[in-house]
Order: sequence, then structure tokens, then C-alpha cells
Amino acid sequence: MRHRVAGRKLNRTSEHRLAMRRNLVASLFEHETVSTTLQKAKEVRSFAEKLITLAKKGDLAARRRAISMLGNRDIVSEEDGNVAKADSVIGKLFSELGPRYLDRPGGYTRIIRLSMNRLGDNGKVVLLQLVGQTKGLDEKAESADKKGSKKKSAKTAEPAETVEVTEADAVEPEVAQEKAVETEDVKADAKEADVEAEESQTSDDKDEEADAEDKQE
Repeated sequence: MRHRVAGRKLNRTSEHRLAMRRNLVASLFEHETVSTTLQKAKEVRSFAEKLITLAKKGDLAARRRAISMLGNRDIVSEEDGNVAKADSVIGKLFSELGPRYLDRPGGYTRIIRLSMNRLGDNGKVVLLQLVGQTKGLDEKAESADKKGSKKKSAKTAEPAETVEVTEADAVEPEVAQEKAVETEDVKADAKEADVEAEESQTSDDKDEEADAEDKQE
């Protein structure tokens, strides 16, 4: 029985588990967000937070302890086709991540569950992130500003179009009103013609009756 035995085996040997944990945490500190399975994220989370607590101390003993636990992998960047060393994982941990969480008493990471599963074994895929990460937020803000400026320009361009449309719509009612007036005039002329025809017919009938009375006399 595995009473009081902490940790997950993850179907790996102890050496494989140690290497996987170090690699995941180093990638987390480098990119500040990694995509992995739910079980791996839960297993790695406590290890990453212990290292951040060491980084908050900032002394030489804490740095040496972190190097013995994690190693000191280089962070490289590619510029003009040339790969150069930008920093190291321990250097970023103690220079950026440790000072970032000085006022935070714990809970430096978060797990975001994704709706998709991993192909092959259908494992739950999650995002393991550092809380309050700043990497990528500036780009998102810039893209949001660009979208906002595009929307504003579109809104400012819309009134001219609406003015043109309203002018066209204003012309059409005038034409319709003129046609309606013309039809009313035609109807009035037709009524007058009908009235004149009735009056002429009644006068003709009266004349015929008068002629008939004269003949009888």
C-alpha cells in the first residue's frame, strides 16, 4: 500500500520524472506559460512555487539551492539568423520573477483548463501560467488599440455615407410627392369632365322633352 507516499509516478521512472519536472519548470520560467496535461501541471506546480519562494530571498545561498534543484539552462534568442544567449533561467528567476512576487505570499501559478483533449491518449490539456505575467500583454494591448482605432475610423467614416444615403432618400420622396400631385390633378380633371358630360346630357334631355310637348300641342 502507498500510504503517506506523496507525488505522482506518471508512468515514468524517478530519473525521467525529475528530468521532466526540471524541463517543464524551466520552460515555464522562460515563456511564463506552458501547455501540458492536467496531471503534469499539478505535479509541477508546487516545485515551481518553491523555486519562486527561493528567488524572493535573493541571497547567494538561495541561488545555489535553486541551481542544484533546477539547473541553469540558457535562454537563447535569434537575431538576424544568429543564435545568441540572452539570459539564463536562474538569472531571470532571480532578477525578474522573484522581485515581481515580493508582495505576494504565495499562489504564483495558475492552471487554466482547455476544452480540447490531447490526440492519442485523450488527456486533459491545460495551460500552466505564472500569475501576473507581463509577457505578451503589451502586444495584446497594441492589437486592441489598433482594433479600437479601426473601429473609430469606421465610425467617423459612416456619417458621410449616411448623409449621402439620406440625400438620396430625400430626393425619392420629392419625386413620389410630385407624382402623387400629378395623379390628383388627373383625377380632378376626370371628375370635371364627368360632371360636364352629365350636365350636357341633362340639358339634352330637357330639350327633347320640350320638343315633345310642343309636338303634342
